[in-house]
Amino acid sequence: MKRVYNFSAGPAVLPEEVLKECANDMLDYQGSGMSVMEMSHRSKVFDNIIKTAESDLRKLLNIPDNYKVLFLQGGASQQFAAVPMNLMKNKKADYIVTGQWAKKAFEEGKRYGDCIAVASSADKTFSYIPDCKDLPIREDADYVYICENNTIYGTKFKELPNTKGKILVADQSSCFLSEPVDVSKYGLIFAGVQKNVGPAGMVIVIIREDLISEDTLPGTPTMLKYKTHADAESLYNTPNCWCIYVCGLVFKYLLNNGGLSEMKKRNEEKAKILYDYLDSSKLFLGTVEKESRSLMNAPFIVNPNVITDPARKEELEAKFVKEAKEAGLENLKGHRSVGGMRASIYNAMPKEGVIALVNFMKKFESENL
Repeated sequence: MKRVYNFSAGPAVLPEEVLKECANDMLDYQGSGMSVMEMSHRSKVFDNIIKTAESDLRKLLNIPDNYKVLFLQGGASQQFAAVPMNLMKNKKADYIVTGQWAKKAFEEGKRYGDCIAVASSADKTFSYIPDCKDLPIREDADYVYICENNTIYGTKFKELPNTKGKILVADQSSCFLSEPVDVSKYGLIFAGVQKNVGPAGMVIVIIREDLISEDTLPGTPTMLKYKTHADAESLYNTPNCWCIYVCGLVFKYLLNNGGLSEMKKRNEEKAKILYDYLDSSKLFLGTVEKESRSLMNAPFIVNPNVITDPARKEELEAKFVKEAKEAGLENLKGHRSVGGMRASIYNAMPKEGVIALVNFMKKFESENL
């Protein structure tokens, strides 16, 4: 069996040793005689799985004791509604719109209260992170919202915004566990796990305890109240047992491989290999301003200043994706909303995969320029 280099933005590549452990446990999890997918979420065996997963995640992120960890279904997009429903006490929130997912969260927030965009990078197709040192944050805003890493456009907040004392809410879906994070700077972090942590179907919420209450917007469904899940330790209803199990294995893998400081070092090394080539290439062009580049998602296009015919440019991009796939480099097509190409190089992408991509790009450039 030959595995490809999978550059998908999510569901995405997982550590091979984790996949092998999953395969080994598939029919019989540690002598239980059944798969994790078959066992009761109320069983002692699964209770150990979820408690160990939470404990390891707390170690990885050094999560303070006054924060709850919730393993929830619905994905990150469901949090676009859950956040305002739970946190909008004054029915006002300030959003920083730096990409499609922040924009969707902003639009969803407006359904529940007075939401404004205090900063945006839409003027340059979300190719940069705006200066957030002195934003017009409202005195009565309930929270300030960011999407910390933008999967589609490939930007990343290198410094957190000055929220002027307001609660910071961050969607970390595509940068979660890629580097150390000071959780205490946030009121709430959420992350869909399918990009950097596990299989699709779950979101992890890390929320400060004082933000959890019954005081939610009228009509908030029981299943969208953070208190429901915090009180039940993520077991109010049947959770995504298999996903929690796999995430737990990934947490162990990260702890055993130097933790988040080591992941950041590896991710910076991998990203440098790709960005250095893009900066030197004639045929390919990175689409993000250098100081805003993500370590996780790197979008690029055929340079329109070199290939000036739009039809030829589109033809070359399609050819690149096709030939890359044939070379064992999968899922390099850009998001349907922006086109071009995108390489997602999450924790589990080995450096060899990035080197293989760059070597292929060099070969493609020599043959098509």
